[in-house]
Amino acid sequence: MTEHDVAEVVVTTAMRHTQYRRDQLDLTADLEGELGIDSVVLISIIDDAVRELALPTGTASAITVTSLAELITDLRGRMGDPEPAAGPAPAPPQPVSTEPELVAGQVDPIEPPGVTPWDGRSMRDFIDSRGPGMFADVTEFATHLREREAEHLYWYGKPLRSRCANRALIHDDHTGRTREYLMFASNNYLGLANHPRVIEAICTATRTFGATNTGCRIIGGTNELHRELERRLAAFKGRPDCIVYPGGYAANLGCISALAGRRDAVVVDRLNHMSIVDGCKLSGSLRKIYRHNDMADLERVLDRAAGHFRGLLIVTDGVFSMHGDICELPEIVRLAHTYGARVLVDDAHATGVLGVRGSGTAEHFGLKGEVDLELGTMSKTLAGMGGFVVGDHEVIDYLRYYSNSYVFAATIPAGVAAGLIAAIDVMEAEPERITALWNNIRQLRGDLIEAGFDLERTASAILPVVIGDERLTMEMGRAVRARGLFCQTVVFPGVPIGDARLRISVTSEHTPEDLALAVQILVDAARATGVPVGPDAAERMAEGMRR
Repeated sequence: MTEHDVAEVVVTTAMRHTQYRRDQLDLTADLEGELGIDSVVLISIIDDAVRELALPTGTASAITVTSLAELITDLRGRMGDPEPAAGPAPAPPQPVSTEPELVAGQVDPIEPPGVTPWDGRSMRDFIDSRGPGMFADVTEFATHLREREAEHLYWYGKPLRSRCANRALIHDDHTGRTREYLMFASNNYLGLANHPRVIEAICTATRTFGATNTGCRIIGGTNELHRELERRLAAFKGRPDCIVYPGGYAANLGCISALAGRRDAVVVDRLNHMSIVDGCKLSGSLRKIYRHNDMADLERVLDRAAGHFRGLLIVTDGVFSMHGDICELPEIVRLAHTYGARVLVDDAHATGVLGVRGSGTAEHFGLKGEVDLELGTMSKTLAGMGGFVVGDHEVIDYLRYYSNSYVFAATIPAGVAAGLIAAIDVMEAEPERITALWNNIRQLRGDLIEAGFDLERTASAILPVVIGDERLTMEMGRAVRARGLFCQTVVFPGVPIGDARLRISVTSEHTPEDLALAVQILVDAARATGVPVGPDAAERMAEGMRR
């Protein structure tokens, strides 16, 4: 057995006992002084490593170590391996494998190392707790997070080791394994992130203009490609002008806070994206909330607000990001005209998806020019980074001087802007991508409904598999991942407590084989975890919730 083999056993064992990630376990670090691993845990690490390496019984009690490097040295010596003259070398970095250990559809046999009693807490319980000190919430959440990660229930932020296409290689830093997944957690709706024309445009512009900008847009940070991108986005959305922000979140923060003030009211759907909520808070305006897609309730809110504020701004998602349904834009526009309100639609998940050209919600409903402002993000369909707002020239010019998230922030690099322009070019030249996307949406949505899953009122590329109970949802997510499908497990704060779900994102790149395998995995995972499927799934789920 080589030094690397021994190191791998020790590191894997230490990860299991300490919940440290692989990259956090420096083999030269002092375990107690630097990593905080006490002697009891250290003995457990040694015991398990000795057993796995098939060393003689009692070996562990004779080993005293203060670092993983010393432990490796002692273990290697007891196995009869020659000691290198220069001392033990650290384990080599893990290579990025091009061959996955498991492919999509294969069940991962690795089980969580242990299951702690379920305490019923969610992320909501670690906001403004009553514990002492500024970081009381932080300390309490740290324990909660380690427990959920140990059970493979929180599985967020795992790194990709390949392009994000219909399938992707993802590394699990808890098990140390990389495997292939069916990728249903990507917002790359039209596959443009992997298009050669987009990638080449980014590379060429970066070589020409450098890696980044050297100032904010109004002081030295505007590149000619930013101007061209704004022109192209305005033309694509069919509006007179456009402003580009560093991100979609920044676009909502900057736009809403610049236009609305303390004498105004912003009227919002209850399920709007958090960036809209934070934009309202920053504006100082009064936020009025109406029930999700309930136009009677919207009219009630507008009627009560009429005459009491300088202005009213209705803000809604075009496609609701965790539910997949579409706003009732025709009625929103009608009510806005009736009550003298302005309308802002966030088309983050509608751009590239809704409308014949993919220009979004207004095109979908035949209401181009009837919406005051259309907002979007470029990190989804458009395969880049940044956010934008389109509207009339005077409004956009005002935003350029009064949106703090534009004025006081650097913007996207020129290379990214070039890639976004190329993405618009491809969208316009290859409309069959939208056709392929919708063929896939209809196929997968129909198959999942037939299997008995609750998809609510989705009418977009986002398919929510609604479960409700947080623990059951996370267990379902774990079972899905073990079978090689990667999707989002959405709990609070992504959705309210009791409304947990898996979120499936469909792209034009998914093949018929991908869709069929996804349905089979979801059905198998549901049966394995007790999530009701079949014709009477809704009734059985309701009964389970009542119990």
